[in-house]
Amino acid sequence: MTDLVLDALPEAAVTSFPSSAPRPAVTPFGTALAALVRRRAALSVRTPRELFVPLLTPVMFALVIAPALDSIGPKIPGLDYLSFAALGTAVLLIPLNCMFAGVGVIVDRDTGARRDLLAAPVPRSLIVLGNLVVAFAVTALQIVVLLAAAVLRGAELDVSASGIAWFVAAGALLTLAMYGLAETVANRMPSVEEYIAAVPGLAIVPFFFAGALFPITAMPRFLAGFARVLPATHALALMRYGLLGGNTSGWHDIRGMRNATAMAALSLGVVAVFAAALTLAAITTFRRTAVS
Repeated sequence: MTDLVLDALPEAAVTSFPSSAPRPAVTPFGTALAALVRRRAALSVRTPRELFVPLLTPVMFALVIAPALDSIGPKIPGLDYLSFAALGTAVLLIPLNCMFAGVGVIVDRDTGARRDLLAAPVPRSLIVLGNLVVAFAVTALQIVVLLAAAVLRGAELDVSASGIAWFVAAGALLTLAMYGLAETVANRMPSVEEYIAAVPGLAIVPFFFAGALFPITAMPRFLAGFARVLPATHALALMRYGLLGGNTSGWHDIRGMRNATAMAALSLGVVAVFAAALTLAAITTFRRTAVS
């Protein structure tokens, strides 16, 4: 691990300096971020297995469970259930991938690699952002594979330039929010075991509340109210609006408004607030725990 850190950053960036000696100039933002991204990518995606194994559960939902459910009964007005559920699996894949990316944060801390990174003349926030960039890129690739698999299985997506824009915006903001949560929790947890134990509650439970497999109005009122405050619920409504021909059923379930543009803007704003808040929390938590 330490060798990887030394290789990833310039020599001057990983040298410890006595308190009386002047530190070198801060490494340029782009150079430092690129080095940190290369380092995290080398650790996170060393083999194809590490890239594609996280896809197994969402792809199973899209290719096996959704078609099976489609054949036995659930009906969504104006939509085929396969397409409805296939897009719903995106709000399982994104949180799972981001939460598992958080394991690397604990490994860096426990193996001592973090000390090498903190000795580098780079802003500490860049260490978080470097991890985020890799998690974002891997998640984006996996979402593309998921959608391709769903289309091959028979999902009917209505693709347009504006629709893709809504989908990408929702997916990107949800990824930022979930990685911010992952980094924050990872820096708070004392061990990998405790972190892994928290993953189902943080990444999988929201999937069932967000309307991925059924409308949130099918749940008891108090559970539907809880679902309406989850960023995953709003992100999924945006994704379906973008790739299912402007379908607004998700937003009618959330707030009952008629204006599609207003509902889209409100839902995008909700996810953006969560993304900004959790990213800020991740950076703040890292700065505080890095010196403890």
